[in-house]
Amino acid sequence: MRLAMAIDVGKCIGCKACLVACKSNNNLPDGVWWSRVDMNEGQDAEAAVGTYPHDLSIGFVPTTCQHCDRAPCVAACGTGASQKLENGTVIIDPELCMGCQSCIVACPYEVRVFIDGAPEYQTDFPLGDEDAPAHEEGKTGKCDFCAHRLARGAEPACMELCLARCRVWGDLDDPQSDISRYIAGKETFSLLEEEGTSPSTVYIR
Repeated sequence: MRLAMAIDVGKCIGCKACLVACKSNNNLPDGVWWSRVDMNEGQDAEAAVGTYPHDLSIGFVPTTCQHCDRAPCVAACGTGASQKLENGTVIIDPELCMGCQSCIVACPYEVRVFIDGAPEYQTDFPLGDEDAPAHEEGKTGKCDFCAHRLARGAEPACMELCLARCRVWGDLDDPQSDISRYIAGKETFSLLEEEGTSPSTVYIR
């Protein structure tokens, strides 16, 4: 099994609902985001549409942990906190994380976040799921495909709140899964393919 997400950048409208879904459902502290939406424009932009410099439109690329098959963060972690699970997802065990930030340096996608200081929130009660992960000072966190939601049979929160329905989820190793059938025959790309990380996030032009 290799759980993965396909994102159709041709459909993404840059609304950032996925960011809000991630932040709220995972009860992330102030200043902490596990995902972002990059804007690409210019001659070399993978998500841009048109011919540079004329008739060029901006493309949006939602970016979060790529859950790499060959994850450099896992290799760089000295305590075993960064782990690749049997289902293909990459997670961080907070009990093993000592906050050295080696994984942050190793990740070419810049999607890991170190909590420097006691977590602070706008409200005095959790806004996210009841089973959302706890967040501690001096620990590193990142997208884990909403592991707490997967454990109860739900999909990642960003999937449910994507207004443009540009995300597809499933098992890349299963040719009959939603994601395998969706990307079949389509032109796809991965971020930073030259890094050789073999990401589990697939983008569709």
